[in-house]
Amino acid sequence: MVRCTPRRDFCLSSAGRSERHVRQYRFGDYKLDLEGGFLLRGGEEVALRAKSFEVLTYLVERHGRLVTKTELIEAVWRDAAVTDNSLAQCLVEIRRALDDDAQELVRTVARRGYLFVAPVTTPPREFPRTPGEAAPILAPAPSKRLDWRILGVAILLPAMAAAGILLRMIWRPAAKEPPVYTQITSFTDSAVAPALSPDGRMLAFYRSDRPFFTADQIYVKLLPNGEPVQVTHDPRLKYNLAFSPDGSRIAYTVIVDVPTDWNTYTVPSLGGDSTLFLPNAAGLTWLDDHHLLFSERKTGAHMGIVTATENRSAHREVYFPADERGMAHYSYASPDRKWALVVEMDTDWLPCRLIPLAGGSPGRRVGPPGACTSAGWSPDGSWMYFGAAMAGKQHLWRQRFPDGQPEQITSGPQEEDGVAVAPDGRSLITSIFTQQSSVWLHDSTGDHAVSTEGYAASPDEHGPPLSFSSDGKRLYYLLRHDSPASPTELWRASLDSGRSEAVVSGFSIRAYDISSDEKEVVFSTQPAGQASQLWLASLDRSAPPHRIAATGEDFPHFGPNGQVLFRLTDGKTRYLAQMGRDGAKRTKVVPFPIINTGAISPDRRFVILFARALESKTPNAVDTIAIPIAGGPARRICHACETTWSPNGKYFYVGIDSPSLTDTTGRLLAIPVPAGETLPPLPASGIRTEAEGLAIPGARTIEQGNIAAGPDPSTYAYVKSAVHANLFRIPLQ
Repeated sequence: MVRCTPRRDFCLSSAGRSERHVRQYRFGDYKLDLEGGFLLRGGEEVALRAKSFEVLTYLVERHGRLVTKTELIEAVWRDAAVTDNSLAQCLVEIRRALDDDAQELVRTVARRGYLFVAPVTTPPREFPRTPGEAAPILAPAPSKRLDWRILGVAILLPAMAAAGILLRMIWRPAAKEPPVYTQITSFTDSAVAPALSPDGRMLAFYRSDRPFFTADQIYVKLLPNGEPVQVTHDPRLKYNLAFSPDGSRIAYTVIVDVPTDWNTYTVPSLGGDSTLFLPNAAGLTWLDDHHLLFSERKTGAHMGIVTATENRSAHREVYFPADERGMAHYSYASPDRKWALVVEMDTDWLPCRLIPLAGGSPGRRVGPPGACTSAGWSPDGSWMYFGAAMAGKQHLWRQRFPDGQPEQITSGPQEEDGVAVAPDGRSLITSIFTQQSSVWLHDSTGDHAVSTEGYAASPDEHGPPLSFSSDGKRLYYLLRHDSPASPTELWRASLDSGRSEAVVSGFSIRAYDISSDEKEVVFSTQPAGQASQLWLASLDRSAPPHRIAATGEDFPHFGPNGQVLFRLTDGKTRYLAQMGRDGAKRTKVVPFPIINTGAISPDRRFVILFARALESKTPNAVDTIAIPIAGGPARRICHACETTWSPNGKYFYVGIDSPSLTDTTGRLLAIPVPAGETLPPLPASGIRTEAEGLAIPGARTIEQGNIAAGPDPSTYAYVKSAVHANLFRIPLQ
C-alpha cells in the first residue's frame, strides 16, 4: 500500500518511508520535511504554496549545483505550459519565506538559473531489509517461557507509534500568522518620512517620493482617521521632521544652498507661517523643553552632532565624523537621553552609529551593515530600530540594546523606510513603497524604452549610470536584471538592432568608464563590509576581470595616456589621483582637496571636479571646475551644477543654476564646442545665470536633467523612475 503527500507527487510506503532514501533536509534554521510535505523554521511551519514547495525541494536536493530555469520548469510543471514569470513568482515566495533577500541561500545566476548555496545536512540514512533477511541475533534468549510483560510492551509500542503517526497527520503546529499592517494614507502619489507627536495622536509626513532633499510639502493627519492636511507652502528643498515636546510645532530642515546654508524652520502643527528657528542646524529634535539635539556644519560640508539650548547657549559638540567630508544628517536620542543613533554619510549612506551623548567617543556601528537612512528607539530603550538597505533592498531591522544582533523584521518585494515608533511601543509607522526604473532614449522620433526588464540604476552621487559610445550607436547602462536585490551589472544596448546584453556580470558595479576604443571598462565596486575597489575588465571577455585597487578608491576614469584616474581618500579628505593600470605609481593630479569627480571629456584632456571655491566670498561655496589632466589652470564652469559632454565632444552641457536649488526640473544648457577645443567659450567667472549661458552662440535649453548626452542635443538617454509609497502601521512583537 502506498500513499502520496498532498504537496508532493512522490509516494510513501505503508511503513511511512519515502521511496527516496532522504526524507528531511536541514539548512540554517530550517528543516524541509518531504514526508510531511512542510517547511519548518524552529518549531513553526512556514507557509508555502505547493509549486513553491516543489521548486524549493528540487533546488535543495541539488544543492551546490546550478539548476537552469528550463530544468526547473520541466521538473515542476512537466507537461503544463508556463512562462518564466510563474517560476519567478515561486522564487519571490521562497525568498520571502526564507528571509533571503540577500540571496544567501538561493542565488540567482543571471540568464542561467538558480543555485542553492547554503550548507545542507540530512539525517542518517535508513536501509530497509531485503525480503527474508533475518534480524541480527544480539543474545541468546534466557528462557522459552512466555513473558507477558514483554508481550504487552511489544503490543503497546506499535499501537502508540501508530497513534502518534495518526496524530501527526491530523495535527500540525499552526503556521505563525504574519502581522497585519494597517494602512494610514491612501495617496495615488506618495507619502514618506513619518514622524509622530509625543502623544502619538498626530502624524506628520512629506507628501513626496523623496524623504531627503524634497521640494514637496509637509502634511499632518490626526490618527486614526483624520484627513491629511497640508501645513507648509515652502518650495525649498527640505528633509527631517520632528515635533516639539508639546506637539504644537514641527521642525524641518531647509537647504538654501549646498553645502553653505542648512537651517531649521518650524511650522505650527495645525498650519500657519514657517519661521526660521535656528541657523546652521539640520536634523533637529528636542531632548526636553529647552535642549536640542541637531547637526551642525563645522567647515565646508563637514557636519556633526551637537547639543544646545534654543538660543544656542550650553553648546557642546557630541560627535563629528573623522572624514572631513562626512555628514551626520540625523540623530535620535534614547529615552534616557544617554545615547543617540546617528544616520550619516560620506559618498554614500553608511551603517547607523550608536554614540554616547556625553561626548568624547566616536561610538560604534550598530544595526545591519548596509546603508542606514532612518532609525528610532522603543519607548523603554530596550530596542533600536533601523531602516536600512541590504543587497539593493530597503527593509526594517531591529537590534536589542546594547549588544544584541540585528534582526530583520520586514521582507518581501515591497520596501520600507522611515521609523516612527508609537509611544506605547506596540507598533511603528513606516513608508512602504514600490519602485520601478527603466532606461529611455529620446531622439527625433520621441521617447521610447531601451530596457523593458530589470531595474535600471538611477543617477546618484556616483554619477549618471548611462553612457553612449563615441559614435552614438551603443548605449551602456547599469541594470539589476532579476530583482532590486540583484547585483548591478553593466549592460550594452545596440540602438540599431534593439538587442541588449550584459557585458560585465558577477559584480555589483557602482561607477564605471568605458575606454575610448570600447575594449575595456574600469569600474568600482564595494563588497559588504569592505572598502571600495577598482577593477579592469575586457568588454569582449577575452580576459578575466582583475582588481587594481582595494583601499577605498572610487569614481574611476581612463586618463589620456592609459593611466587610471580616481578619487583618493586619506581617511579625512579626498583628492583626484592617478595610477598605472597595475595599481602602482600613484600620484595626485591636483594638490587641493575635492568633493567629487564628474565627467571626463571624450579627448581625455579635462575632468570635471566639485571642489570648495577658494576665491568665493560665500563661505564654504562649492564650484564645478574643469581640470586639465596634463596640467594648467582650472576653468570655473558654474556653481555646483551638473555637467557632461556629448560622446563626440561637439557639445558641452551645463545644468542651469538656481540660487535656492529649488529648480527640480533638471534643465540643461547645450553649448556647442568649437572645432579643436574641449570646452566652449565660457565667461571667466563661469555661468552664473541662464541668461549668461544662452548668450553663448548656439546655446539652447534641454528640459531634462541627469542625462547621458548623445551625439547632438536631440538625442539623449535617461532613467525613468516611478515610486509609489504610503504610510502603514506595523505591529511589533
